[in-house]
Amino acid sequence: MTPKATILTADEVRRALTRIAHEIIERNRGAENLALIGIHTRGIPLAHRLAQKLGELEGVEVPTGMLDITLYRDDLSEVAHQPIIRETQVPFDLARRRVVLVDDVLFTGRTVRAALDALIDLGRPASIQLAVLVDRGHRELPIRADYVGKNLPTARAEMVKVKLQETDGVDLVELHDLPEAAQ
Repeated sequence: MTPKATILTADEVRRALTRIAHEIIERNRGAENLALIGIHTRGIPLAHRLAQKLGELEGVEVPTGMLDITLYRDDLSEVAHQPIIRETQVPFDLARRRVVLVDDVLFTGRTVRAALDALIDLGRPASIQLAVLVDRGHRELPIRADYVGKNLPTARAEMVKVKLQETDGVDLVELHDLPEAAQ
């Protein structure tokens, strides 16, 4: 599928994540008691990158985890007959932590809603914040990101494709037209 436009280059992805890291530090007055949890799939490497930047800036190790929201989706029966369950790994206690959920794209808000449900099943953090690389609008639920790399107004007939070095061999955000059958 040929991209309609390049939204973020590798350098722009890096700068967006650096800015988000600074905003997290400002809002939380440092990085103490923070934890980052990436939502499968591309939220995980983004969470690791943010944790590394926070560590460089604040001199503390920020723990990271990974969250699979498959069984918490409200459209599970529509998505797949045999859903693929991935690993959830949160190797720290959530109590009294400020957790930042990390994902690549915020669209309808349904993934974030599922992530909140999954996270609460694991424990009760002091607070939960949301960081996304791209917010494309079209919310169906009253959910907003606390930290956004790029606000991108889109049409429903468009798709935002995030590619990351860890999963796709390149850092890039592209805008595509959805195929007619998918609309």
